[in-house]
Amino acid sequence: MSDPTTIRRLYGRRAGHKLRQGQAALIEELLPQVAVPESGPLSAQELFGDSRPLHFEIGFGAGEHLAAQAAAHTDHGFIGCEPFLNGVVGALNHVRDAALGNVRLHMGDALGVLERLPDASLTRVYLLHPDPWPKARHAKRRMVNPGPLDLIAAKLVPGGELRLGTDDPTYCRWAMMVMRTRRDFEWLASSAADFLTRPADWPPTRYEAKARRQGHEVWYMTFRRR
Repeated sequence: MSDPTTIRRLYGRRAGHKLRQGQAALIEELLPQVAVPESGPLSAQELFGDSRPLHFEIGFGAGEHLAAQAAAHTDHGFIGCEPFLNGVVGALNHVRDAALGNVRLHMGDALGVLERLPDASLTRVYLLHPDPWPKARHAKRRMVNPGPLDLIAAKLVPGGELRLGTDDPTYCRWAMMVMRTRRDFEWLASSAADFLTRPADWPPTRYEAKARRQGHEVWYMTFRRR
């Protein structure tokens, strides 16, 4: 079956409104300082100069969650990937304002960065409110598919976590169906409350707030790498 690991194509907009002068300066001046190197193997040592635990966010939106996690775990390293230019600007604002030296950003496809990391090198992977691709013919574009999950499983340490958040019922059902077939992940939920209530150490995002304003339910799923 085709999925993001075989399609290797980014869909949707890469840029939105025209950047203001200050935003353009962030892209020109700050992004090169915190950008993931364009080529070569990656590791905590390469990115942060030591062997700290690593977290990885796939599609960080405007960076609220990434920044909050980085501020809460200053001795951990955070890698965020987002193809949308204005989202990267949002994350750069957080990095600058909170002086977050433990964040590295990639403006582009997350899979290429994941592939360059050593196996069993990530403590957590975050996939929050991914594009649901609700039409059946687009299901192959969803990140929750065998190829991406195989890669994520390989990069997580045993006991590491994959955190998935969505407000889309189709994606929720799809994720539960796909993850139920996995023998390398354990779903850490014993009751409905476990995935209907956002955990205390799961910072909110603007996408979650928008979903709530629209009257959508939000589901929070945590899977542990066996």
